[in-house]
Amino acid sequence: MWLNKDQITPSALRSYRKALLHASPNHVVIDNLFDNQKLDTVISVLQQEAHWQSQKHTYEALYVDNTKWLQTQQEDRFVKRDYWQPKANNTDDTTTIALDFLTYLRSNEFMALLSRIFKVSLTDINVANPAINTNYFRLAATDFVKLHADDSPGREVCMLLYLNKNWSNCANNSSDNSKGGELIFKGTNNTPIRIAPLYNRCVLFDPSSTGSEHWVNPVTTGSKQQYRYNITSWYWSE
Repeated sequence: MWLNKDQITPSALRSYRKALLHASPNHVVIDNLFDNQKLDTVISVLQQEAHWQSQKHTYEALYVDNTKWLQTQQEDRFVKRDYWQPKANNTDDTTTIALDFLTYLRSNEFMALLSRIFKVSLTDINVANPAINTNYFRLAATDFVKLHADDSPGREVCMLLYLNKNWSNCANNSSDNSKGGELIFKGTNNTPIRIAPLYNRCVLFDPSSTGSEHWVNPVTTGSKQQYRYNITSWYWSE
């Protein structure tokens, strides 16, 4: 079982629901939602360089090629990062584990859990290609995710799960121990919300709620070979 049973008790779910409703934007941060040992096996797969490809988005178009990217002004580029794409002829037992976790995150069991927290019926019945809506991503010091919104018609829940061990939980980037990479919600009343990308930290939010626009602080590890890893997953109602 991928989930940590201690974090999905009836009382825990009630607390998540309460936190979600009282936060602006509507979001909840859940630490240790998943089984740590099973996530460790996933992390080992993510270290394999061959499985990563570059991804670039502009405010005008998603998934642009290098030619289009170079033609786009710097201020109109909003995502540069890597996404996980295992090669079809290079799938071993460890890679299968990572794929299994992505499959689980789109399973009826997991979507039912999210449905209970958000009080909405989530389903992939009308999603053309569910698999592309759940994947691993990584950011290096040269990458970025700028201010954007994740709201789309019917999209009810966004999930971020961080897979970074020994990452700083500093309140700001002034500490020498900070590695950056914090998720920043725009928030309300000029009060941004900063969330450190700690290992096995899950952030769930309503992308249509006020202040849910967000960006990622630059990674400041000082090395191009040190990455901030996460899973991003989007869910729709019927």
